[in-house]
Amino acid sequence: MKFDIVTIFPAIFSSYFNESIISRAKKNKLIEIDIHNLRDYTEDKHKKVDDTPYGGGAGMILQIEPIFNCVNNIKKNGKIKSRVILFSAKGKRYTQSDAKRLAKYENLILICGRYEGVDERVAKYVADEEISIGDFVLTGGEIPAMVVVDSVSRFLPGVLGNIESAKKDSHSKKNYLEYPQYTKPQEFNNWKVPEVLMSGNHNEIKKWRILGAKLPKKVCEKK
Repeated sequence: MKFDIVTIFPAIFSSYFNESIISRAKKNKLIEIDIHNLRDYTEDKHKKVDDTPYGGGAGMILQIEPIFNCVNNIKKNGKIKSRVILFSAKGKRYTQSDAKRLAKYENLILICGRYEGVDERVAKYVADEEISIGDFVLTGGEIPAMVVVDSVSRFLPGVLGNIESAKKDSHSKKNYLEYPQYTKPQEFNNWKVPEVLMSGNHNEIKKWRILGAKLPKKVCEKK
């Protein structure tokens, strides 16, 4: 799987992608991540990639021309099954099923918006789909791009130690949340691990986990 990320801040990605599972997947050539600086694809001598919005309004808008040039340059490098994604607050809410769906492509081209937004012609004519990772506003699409790379990579053979881990994760089925997990010590501050998990009775453990996965999850906040 090849990920091509289009951004005006390429340095943002180095720390996250050079650690843990993603870093290992890159070293083992299970995934490839290329970061493309959008400023390299503008004709403007000052490397400008944004301008004021038609009709007036606050902020600056990323222009279509450098994005179009960048995506075209990426696509011309090979005839592989690709999908172009624009991160946008008005996009479809991203879910685990989307991660599984996108893992079937050979190449994902991820366009990171910035400032007040992106020229709408990118969504209409360049991107295949728009994605939002939640009902909130971020300063750019770089964090969503990391989210997509991470979540999609988990479905690729060899990235996780056991592919079954991804298949049994929370959200692997509709409304499914994984059962509670415990490890040593058996008791801490008088908080004990459920006895059934140490019983050795695998049938009872399985029943307990099925029940635990269906229990409503509560959010605890310190007051």
